[in-house]
Amino acid sequence: MSQHSIQPHGHHAAGHDAGHDNTNHDHGSYRSYLTGFVLAAILTAIPFAIVMSGGFENRVLTAIVVVGFAVVQVLVHMVYFLHMNSRSDEGWTMLSMIFTIIVVVIMISGSLWVMYNLNTNMMPQMDHESFQGFGS
Repeated sequence: MSQHSIQPHGHHAAGHDAGHDNTNHDHGSYRSYLTGFVLAAILTAIPFAIVMSGGFENRVLTAIVVVGFAVVQVLVHMVYFLHMNSRSDEGWTMLSMIFTIIVVVIMISGSLWVMYNLNTNMMPQMDHESFQGFGS
């Protein structure tokens, strides 16, 4: 055999390390990016349609559904675009995913808590009957 034997993927053995990393990362394919894009578009369109149509009878249920879609969309982005899975980097990617989920939960719950408290404590109870003549 010659010094430049052909490897299974068509690369020469001598120059294989020159332009490629040898970590076997899944860098994604056109199909996986397209799947991620379609899922992200669907996960954006459904909550948008729910909110634009007036939402559900219960506003809390509407908010929970929209936040649920947002969390699923974050996971779709992490899997399809950031290529996070349990197989690569000896589990460090999975640890990153868990950390990201924890940070997102803290941010969302903290933001909702702050907004609720601001609405409760800062907005005076307005007398809506006295404002009926202003808009007409």
